Amino acid sequence: MAYEAIHRFARISPRKVRPLADLIRGKGADAALDLLRYQPHRGARMLEKVLRSAMANAEDRRAQNLHHLTVVDVCVDQGPMFKRMRPKARGMSSIIKRRMSHIRLALE
Repeated sequence: MAYEAIHRFARISPRKVRPLADLIRGKGADAALDLLRYQPHRGARMLEKVLRSAMANAEDRRAQNLHHLTVVDVCVDQGPMFKRMRPKARGMSSIIKRRMSHIRLALE
């Protein structure tokens, strides 16, 4: 049985979080927490919160062997974007895209 947690509309680009997600995929939950704790990236804090939430969901559903949970699936998808305009030379403008992501993590 999989225990999931989702952080929707995280204010970080998915491209910045995906390498960290690849780092913890397939690891034990405790080992993944240790890996994320010492990463200097902002996305590591977000993944750490989602992982702690999934572990709490497993504990809440009375999962057996809480110490043997593994990270089965980590998915970082594109969310919506804030689009802003920035003035440029000769009366033109460019679009600034503030990207968001949806972080989904499953333990088993």
